[in-house]
Amino acid sequence: MPRLREPGPRAALLLATVAWLVPFGAAPAQQQYEPPQAIPITPVLPMEGPAGEVPKMLPQSLQDGTRTTHALSLTATLAGSEMPIRSGLVWRIYAVTPGADPTLVSELTEASPRQLLAQGNYIVHVSYGFASTVARVALRADSVSRLVIGAGALRITGVVGKNAIPDQDLTYSIYMPEQNNPEGRLVVAGVRSGETVRLPEGEYHVVSSYGSSNAMARTDLSVEAGKVTDATINHRAARVTLKLVASEGAEAFAGTAFSVLTPGGDTVHEEVGAFPSLVLAEGEYVVVARHEGQVYSRDFAVRSGVDSDIEIVGRQ
Repeated sequence: MPRLREPGPRAALLLATVAWLVPFGAAPAQQQYEPPQAIPITPVLPMEGPAGEVPKMLPQSLQDGTRTTHALSLTATLAGSEMPIRSGLVWRIYAVTPGADPTLVSELTEASPRQLLAQGNYIVHVSYGFASTVARVALRADSVSRLVIGAGALRITGVVGKNAIPDQDLTYSIYMPEQNNPEGRLVVAGVRSGETVRLPEGEYHVVSSYGSSNAMARTDLSVEAGKVTDATINHRAARVTLKLVASEGAEAFAGTAFSVLTPGGDTVHEEVGAFPSLVLAEGEYVVVARHEGQVYSRDFAVRSGVDSDIEIVGRQ
C-alpha cells in the first residue's frame, strides 16, 4: 500500500475542480466506512421485518403498548445547506437504557422517515455513503429532528496524454490519514472511474489503477462539505498485445504462457493465451514466452500513449 503524500514520480494530477453537490448520485456498493463517533454505539441483531414494523428485539414494554408512544420525524441536510437530502440515507435508531448498551430498534432507508417510538431516550445515527453523524433525542412528545452531515464527494476519471481512459479500464482506491499509521486507512477500494463516492469532508489520498498490472498514479485531494470534487488523473502507460509467432507477422501460437518482467527480474504480469492484451506503465521490460517445452524471450519498451504489438519470434 502506498505511503500518504508521496505521489509516484510518474503520476500527475491534471485537473481538480469542484461543483455544488445537489444531490451526489449513487455511491459504489462497498462496505460502509463510518468514522469513530463520540457516542459509542453497539448494535445488536438486525431488525426483523420491513422498516417501520416493531422489531422483535424491542423491550417487552414497547411491544405490549404499556408505554406512551410518540412520532419521531427525521430529516438530514448537508453542512451549509438547508435543503433536505432526498436519497441515499440509512437511518438507525437506538434505544438508550441506563446501565446497558444502546439497542437497535429501527433501521430505515426513507429520505425523511417518521417512526412511532415509546417515550424515552434515543440515539439517532444517519449515514450518507461513507459520511455519517449521530444525535441524541429525548422523546417526550411528537418531535422533528434534523441532522446535519458534513459530507462532500469525490469523482475520479483518468487520461493518457489527451486521451480519456475508458471507465471500465480504470479503478481507484481512497485512503484517509490516520494517526501513527503512515500508510493511511483504506476507506474504499475498487471504485470505478466516473462513480461518485460520498465522503466526510477532509483530506484523502487516491491511488488510481489503469488496467490490472502496474499502471498506477497517485495524488492527494481535498473533499469539501456540500461539494463534489472532480479530479482527472494522468497515467503514463500504454496497452501492449503479446504474441509468439514463427516469423514476423505470422499467426500467433495458442496456449502460450507469457511472463512480463522488469529488467531486474520482478514479475509484472503472467497470462496464458494466443495474444493477451494488457496495460503497462511506461518503461523497459522483458517478456518470456513458453510453448510446448520451449522458452523464448525478448526485451521491449513501453512509451506512454503508444499502443503496440510485441512479437516474440519462436521458430525460423
